[in-house]
Amino acid sequence: MSTSTPRLASTPQNPQPPDSWDFMLPCPPSRNNFGSADFSSHGLIAFPSGSSISIVDSRSMQLLSSFPIPPPSSSSSSSSSSSSLFVTSVRWTPTPLSRDLLSSEPSSSHLLLAAGDCLGRIALLDFRLKTAILCFEADCKLGIQDLCWVQSRHDFSLLAVIEGPSTLSIYNTYMGRCIWKYDAYPEYFSCIRRDPFDSRHICAIGLKGFLLSVTVHGEYEDNVVIKEFQIPTESKELQKLEKDATGASTSPVSALFPRYVARFAFSPLWRHILFVTFPRELIVFDLQYRTILFSSPLPRGCSKFLDVLPDPNNESLYCAHLDGKLSTWQRKPGEQVHTMSSLEELMPSVGTTVPSPSVLTVLLCQSDSALQNISRSCSDVCSSSLAEDFDHSFDFWEESTIISKTHVISISDDGKIWNWLLTTEGNADTQRVNEKLGSVKDDNAISFAETKANTTASSNNLELERQTENDGRSYLSSSTFNQENITIKICLVGQLQIISSTVTILAVPNPSLTASLARGGNTPAVAVPLVALGTQNGTIDLIDVSANAVASSFSVHNGTAVRGLRWLGNSRLVSFSYSQVSEKTGGYINKVVVTCLRSGLNKMFRVMQKPERAPVRALRASSSGRYLLILFRDAPVEVWAMTKNPIMLRSLALPFTVLEWTLPTVPRPAQNAAARQQSVEAIDETATPTKSSTSDSSGTGTEASLDDTSESFAFALVNGALGVFEVHGRRIRDFRPKWPTSSFVSSDGLTTAMAYRLPHVVMGDRAGNIRWWDVTTGHSSSFNTHREGIQRIKFSPYIPGDSSRGRVAVLFCDNTFSIFDLDSPDPLNNSLLQPQCPETLALELDWLPLRTTKNDPLMLCIAGTDSSFRLVEINVSGKRLGHAPHLRTTERFRPMPLCCPILLPTPHALALRMILQLGVEPSWFNTSSTTIKKRPHFIPGASSSSGDLRTYMIDLPPIGDTAVPEMLLKILEPYRKEGCILDDERAKLYASVVNKGCAIRFAFAAAMFGETSEALFWLQLPQALKHLMNRLLNKPPSKGHVSEPLPEVDETSMLSRITSKGKPAEKMGRDVMGQGQLRLMAFDQKELWECANERISWHENLEGEEVSQNRVHELVSVGNLEVAVSLLLSTPPESSYFYLNALRAVALSSTVSRSLHELAVKVVAANMVRADRSLTGTHLLCAVGRYQEACSQLQDAGCWMDASTLAASHLKGSDYARVLQRWAGHVLRTEHNIWRALILYVAAGALQEALAALREAQLPETATMFILACQEIHAEIIASLDVTDDESPSFKENLQHLPGLDPQSEDVISAGEYFGQYQKKLVHLCMDSPPFFD
Repeated sequence: MSTSTPRLASTPQNPQPPDSWDFMLPCPPSRNNFGSADFSSHGLIAFPSGSSISIVDSRSMQLLSSFPIPPPSSSSSSSSSSSSLFVTSVRWTPTPLSRDLLSSEPSSSHLLLAAGDCLGRIALLDFRLKTAILCFEADCKLGIQDLCWVQSRHDFSLLAVIEGPSTLSIYNTYMGRCIWKYDAYPEYFSCIRRDPFDSRHICAIGLKGFLLSVTVHGEYEDNVVIKEFQIPTESKELQKLEKDATGASTSPVSALFPRYVARFAFSPLWRHILFVTFPRELIVFDLQYRTILFSSPLPRGCSKFLDVLPDPNNESLYCAHLDGKLSTWQRKPGEQVHTMSSLEELMPSVGTTVPSPSVLTVLLCQSDSALQNISRSCSDVCSSSLAEDFDHSFDFWEESTIISKTHVISISDDGKIWNWLLTTEGNADTQRVNEKLGSVKDDNAISFAETKANTTASSNNLELERQTENDGRSYLSSSTFNQENITIKICLVGQLQIISSTVTILAVPNPSLTASLARGGNTPAVAVPLVALGTQNGTIDLIDVSANAVASSFSVHNGTAVRGLRWLGNSRLVSFSYSQVSEKTGGYINKVVVTCLRSGLNKMFRVMQKPERAPVRALRASSSGRYLLILFRDAPVEVWAMTKNPIMLRSLALPFTVLEWTLPTVPRPAQNAAARQQSVEAIDETATPTKSSTSDSSGTGTEASLDDTSESFAFALVNGALGVFEVHGRRIRDFRPKWPTSSFVSSDGLTTAMAYRLPHVVMGDRAGNIRWWDVTTGHSSSFNTHREGIQRIKFSPYIPGDSSRGRVAVLFCDNTFSIFDLDSPDPLNNSLLQPQCPETLALELDWLPLRTTKNDPLMLCIAGTDSSFRLVEINVSGKRLGHAPHLRTTERFRPMPLCCPILLPTPHALALRMILQLGVEPSWFNTSSTTIKKRPHFIPGASSSSGDLRTYMIDLPPIGDTAVPEMLLKILEPYRKEGCILDDERAKLYASVVNKGCAIRFAFAAAMFGETSEALFWLQLPQALKHLMNRLLNKPPSKGHVSEPLPEVDETSMLSRITSKGKPAEKMGRDVMGQGQLRLMAFDQKELWECANERISWHENLEGEEVSQNRVHELVSVGNLEVAVSLLLSTPPESSYFYLNALRAVALSSTVSRSLHELAVKVVAANMVRADRSLTGTHLLCAVGRYQEACSQLQDAGCWMDASTLAASHLKGSDYARVLQRWAGHVLRTEHNIWRALILYVAAGALQEALAALREAQLPETATMFILACQEIHAEIIASLDVTDDESPSFKENLQHLPGLDPQSEDVISAGEYFGQYQKKLVHLCMDSPPFFD
């Protein structure tokens, strides 16, 4: 196969993330990002924004971090820049949190993120390190359409990639090597997804209906097995788009046809079922039958389909549409038929711009499904935690019952991330579910209860089954819901705003002493930690740099780009835009607006009745905010006094090239606490405004006395002449500076940039020269930067004690920037080029004046050409500039704590996991924090970090070191004080389940760290052990027991059924709302039989010989031989399958009834034809009652689900256990699903094999918790048994220990010793890792 050259990034042992990535806001996502986004099992959202990747916490809706992918290599960078580079696909790794501490060091492999871009590059990024650990590009260098992980081993995953329009490749991410490639030309691949039932299996869908199924059995090309399918769909519109396409044919499909989308999703509840959406069609496709089960055209009034999202908790489908709407589809019971039940808006019409923003992608939160299953596992939790949600205060429990809650995330191209809560409600029927199970409508059909007629149980077994039905964990909800009574409600529960559009301008407040607050009074304005960004769509985004978030957004210019922006003090902004009337007549409409940040009001001034000859070129506001210069293109400059009603003072008809107001010069003492509280956002801020050179030292005065103050501005003319003007009240006069020598005036370059802070004026020209001039002494100097022309120069803030007054940031015309110290003897050699972020090209830059001491780092604000915003720290300690230390003096402010345990350092995350598993008192989550005390789950009780913290533990573990929990609690104390362990909802749920047993605590801990499969395993463990105990307690059938004879079959009814293609008359009326993903862990015979029987009804209306063979196989598996015989006898004589079907019909009919057997012989004798088929021996074995051999034959053929269904229908006791145990080995070794394998091992009674699987997977603490859970559940079962008098007194003693888990066994003892070593290593690692707070 073709190989690529990977570029490995050298990662130090303790790397420090770049500070500029911690203080970065990305540009809004666009269609160039292909609508890519991914939701991790931990609740983290990753989505691309231009050339960067953003990570958001879905529960608190806070931006965690944004960082760019590595820049292109030198060979490809010439053809692309950051503004034309787009990340097109992202995908979280499925690797769980590593718990192997004894053989390897802690890693952040669970936070890896794969990303692909439009240049065909693939990067493997470490979110915690914010570093690319691998970056490679394929030889074809085609853009990346989609990514998907596929598991080849239990500890290793490959990366499947759609490259270009029609190429599917699989890469080894360790080496960056392509191991397999498939070209589907002329098909267009649209997306790729992984099978939730089999991590080795992926599928890719094409726009024309081509479906490719890929199963990976190893790491080499020969280990890849494919199947090809074709889904019929209408493609006339696509053919027209192909003719009209202007893009290159090698571009990905989302670049060629951005509004023609095909998506699919695996059903999380039913194996082999796919939900597919084409632009105008919704399809349910069965991979096993290779056919469509259901198809629905686009409903009238709905826009084209964008994506399809199946709900993991119930049988609902959510379809996103291109117009920003979300349709909900409900499945009819017993059928794969879906009907649309609701249509909701994901883009509210109120408060949005015109035209309305577009929804780019919609995601479904999968992380809450495990918590909802935990809630359903406790009867008292179902009515409290699931019903009450602090995000949704309205309560409808009097009229309806909440079935499930699902969070949907939508991302729009205006930089907004929306968090929607979908609530499924229904009116419960009074009839119990267990009254419906097993009931069938056809009198001749065999119910599930009748298949158990040959089994008798002891009194202990019956009692145990009775407890299973009444313990609140019956797998099905206690109430059923009619589809007509189910309603979907949607409400907005959270929103995150990033930069709303392409950035055009940046403005930083730097008020002088004479700038007063907008609400009146003589209090001077403080320098606030706010930055204003003007955007392409006419909005102004206000950035709170202390929180790295958009504080507010103002729609000012209604779709016209903001071309100039300046602060007036610290609470007002002035901006301008212009639009050309027409190209023929010329003329411009200039719009200058003052925006009050407190009230949000926009006020236009300088309103003209007709278009003007020249557009506004720039705005320059004085540091006090009292004066404003409006520069025009080839027109005089206007000087305005920015009073309540702005007044134009005069017009200056000089050919200015640049001009700048003087910055505050003399530093002022720090603001007191009262002045700090008068900032815009009422947050902690540090003020460093300074006095004007001519202002009064007191800073007070009336409106009349303000005329006594003056401010000055420096300028350069087209001919190179320089000057300084002073504005005094309403008068403008010459400042009369001391001029430099004549040789200072440059003739080789026009002055293009200027900075002015008394007494220095610094200028740059288009030849790259930097010159500075002292206006009081006339001294001057210059040097050449040997770079392109200079676009902007900014003085750095000055603090008493600084070693230099002459630090400037210089932005060049090629969008690079440097920092120079003009007070040094050689500024060029002492410069700092592109600090901290060499991949960033700057559009605008300015300093943030928030320093209070000379040891504080300089803060440089950068608006990148990729429309991102960054805050870069520059260290100024010492004489030489350098990078700021990682330990910052400015703390990151967040409006609420981040309660995401997966973000903790790996040792601390494992410590919290162990504490949650062992059980901690709910009062431990309470702190002295005011925010925490307001939480609804607050439980009275003092919590202190002093004393014996072990008193907070529910039960100290009987194995391991009893002092370890106390040490772990001390380690977690900083996080507890900050309130960032559990949020309100999860803390309340934990308080409800903490005393319900260790298994449910283990499930909660697994769900908190995004390990849904493990959580489902712990929830099913008690039922698996009860299943095992039922088998151990079961007595052999009595000798006199004779099975009940089956009724005779009426020949007329049978013949009519044969002519009707053998359609069964029974339908299941099962309720699946209460099961959700717990069905993935099904092992019970009743459950397996019901799921298989439900699928049969989906295929009744399908036709074809292959379909008939599959249907017969399903009917035989569930034991419905009568319908199977009728279907076999309906085979026409000309069919190639007739001989084979006739043979099976005769054999199977003999086990049903004598009359059916005779009828079958008659039909076969009349229509004999040759036929053949594999696996038919299975049916013959079933005909003679050899079900054990039939199951083995099915398992040898790879039909594992069919074998389990057949065993569930016909086998009991140890025979059934042998089938389960062999199935468990296949799931563990081949499908690499350890949790599914463990539950099968337990149900089969192979507890030693389950323990060995945990040891082999390097899960020492889970092995110990497994032993504890099994022992606790076993003790509860034994204590609940009702032993009769005729049984031996030693009955309970014989079952005192579970087989294979005797406390004295070597396996159990070694597991305890291994756990002790794990605890010691964990404590040492926790002590060595300092607490981490974002």
